[in-house]
Amino acid sequence: MQHSAKPIVIAISFALAAMAQTALAQNNVTTPSSAIKVLPEASVYASRISTIEASSSILDASQIAAKRTANSDTATLLKDIPGVSLNGAGGVSSLAAIHGLADDRIRIQVDGMDLISACANHMNSPLSYIDPSKVSTIKVFAGIAPVSAGGDSIAGTIQVNSAAPEFTKAGDDILIKGEAGTFYRSNGNAHGANLSASIANDSLSVHYAASTTQAGNYSAAKDFKAAAQSVGTSSFIKGDEVASSAYKSENQSIALALRHEQHVLELQLGLQSLPYQGFPNQRMDMTGNDSHQINIHYAGQYLWGSLDARIYNENTRHKMNFLDDKMPIGSKGMPMDTEGKTSGAKIKADLALSERDTLSVGAEYQRYRLNDWWDPVATSGGMGGGAFININNGQRDRSDIFAEWSAAWSARWQSQLGMRSSTMSMNTDTVKGYNPVNYPIASYAAFNAADRNKTDHNLDLTASLRFLPSAEMTLEGGYARKTRSPNLYERFAWSTNNKMVMNMINWTGDANGYVGNLDLKPETANTLSATANWHDASNEVWKLSMTPYFTHVENFIDAARCPIAAGTPCTLANSTANTGFVYLQFINQTARLYGADISGFATLAKNAQFGNVTASGLLNYTKGKNQTTGDQLYNIMPLNAKLALIQHMGNWTNTIETQFVGAKTHTSQVRNELATSGYSLLNLRSAYQWKQYRVEVGVDNALNKFYASPTGGAYVGQRPMNYGMPVPGIGRSLYAALSMKL
Repeated sequence: MQHSAKPIVIAISFALAAMAQTALAQNNVTTPSSAIKVLPEASVYASRISTIEASSSILDASQIAAKRTANSDTATLLKDIPGVSLNGAGGVSSLAAIHGLADDRIRIQVDGMDLISACANHMNSPLSYIDPSKVSTIKVFAGIAPVSAGGDSIAGTIQVNSAAPEFTKAGDDILIKGEAGTFYRSNGNAHGANLSASIANDSLSVHYAASTTQAGNYSAAKDFKAAAQSVGTSSFIKGDEVASSAYKSENQSIALALRHEQHVLELQLGLQSLPYQGFPNQRMDMTGNDSHQINIHYAGQYLWGSLDARIYNENTRHKMNFLDDKMPIGSKGMPMDTEGKTSGAKIKADLALSERDTLSVGAEYQRYRLNDWWDPVATSGGMGGGAFININNGQRDRSDIFAEWSAAWSARWQSQLGMRSSTMSMNTDTVKGYNPVNYPIASYAAFNAADRNKTDHNLDLTASLRFLPSAEMTLEGGYARKTRSPNLYERFAWSTNNKMVMNMINWTGDANGYVGNLDLKPETANTLSATANWHDASNEVWKLSMTPYFTHVENFIDAARCPIAAGTPCTLANSTANTGFVYLQFINQTARLYGADISGFATLAKNAQFGNVTASGLLNYTKGKNQTTGDQLYNIMPLNAKLALIQHMGNWTNTIETQFVGAKTHTSQVRNELATSGYSLLNLRSAYQWKQYRVEVGVDNALNKFYASPTGGAYVGQRPMNYGMPVPGIGRSLYAALSMKL
């Protein structure tokens, strides 16, 4: 039986409220007259802390605003950040990857909440819980993430935040602001709208935001149907339409914030509804996803430093089945249901020990509960009887403490050392199959009899150093030891009873079937990274940045063909197949990844005739190998580059962008991963800003090139779900958007 997280949340809420009340009564630090937009930071040392956070990339509100129009998927806002790539999923649910490590291996925080995907296919990824129109800032730590930026991850940290509350100066009139926008994209008939409104005085701020977006199936370029015919997957194709790629998403939120001097207490309430979302690289589709979020945040400054505390609760009710493209005529499909509940609390204090030293200390607690069950289908003998219990009261509770010492030794030298200790407790109750005929007790008796109570003691360490030899050069490097415990499905997915059941456990998009492993150990990654940054003295005319990195992962959770067992898909033929879909078990092995990111920009012209013309470039390379088997790691983005020419002239911003992706020839043999060809794309964008109005037009894939995304997975978007076709990329798409601020 599940235990409610509400008593914990309520208790922590009272503790936070008491702490805030004490601070408001006792603190004697005055508010700077310029403090209008808040969450406050300790002014003495906040700027110094930001200079020693190695390997971080930041997108501000203006940069994000220019990226929203062409996509409804928040993850796509990250695609121009060095080292970041995207793994294909649904239209609003792409999975971010950093240096080849994706999904749960990244600590993703949305408005400070560590959200968890509550789905066997990870359809409700953390970034899908916030609409692009609501995002104000993004910060990415690639590889060397400070321990204060979160644990239980080995790839890095992505922090996505909505706008901070705004207040007026004391004595000023009430602040009233609003924004509304709409867009249309030709490919898939995608359309949507968003609006927000704020009202505030010097101590109270209220903000409301809402958005909706909807799209049909998108179309690939004209060669898609011919390519599908070669693998026998063309019988249900409508022209060049990519099946199971439609979606609809609705989001609402309201935030209430109180400020007194240097203290802010904020309450955010969020509501999301996704009535449907197709997945062309999954055997299932999302047929409903409802999420409720409560997020309470306190931030305050004191004479000794600053204090930041947060409690949150998120409840997801998720449903899967087949949408029309995958549903056989007359079939009731295969209903699958999950309910996930996440409750968390964090507290962090930044102590200004001296002009040189800052100590950050903190603690975190996260409580996660998951139920995953599949209701019976009366007309199906195999799925008749009672419900299939996949995860029964799954428990994943994490308790962390951390300390981080930052030192500014001089104007040229800064360092940071951090340590995080984490205890992970996992368990689940007993399970069962649909009926005793097709799922005899013997098929799950061993799992139910096994010791499922698992506890991991994990340790993270980071060390970084920054050196500024001149006004035109910055050097920084670091080492990180990071750990991640398995997720509930990796440890507790139990059934190898038949192909259908195993195929339902898959968030990698390869359309293979998986089973968990009770004996999995936590992953431990040791990463070395260095960055050389050359730039002009003002950092505004030109810049070149190079970041090589190397990661060695012990107990890397990869996959092996499942052990041969009679009466299951785990046959001798499965163990040796070098083509087709196969059946796998999660297993600990050893892996190594290395590569480099290169990025930069240069101002080419700055005059009345051409305006301000800037060229920017980005190149990423990652190589990943399983050291235990010699196989390649799955879903590694091949060599890729992006070049752009950007013109700012008066109210106009015009962009010509080219994207180059190499052929994917190094593939995971254990998964029979599909190779993909290289390709190049041309994108054109233009925006006009006049007072409070902004108009944007553009065309993606302007030459209508046919291509398959190297990390898009296997195409199983329609009947029949045959092996051999990667998910094709979107064809030419024209778009337009209009927004207005009040």
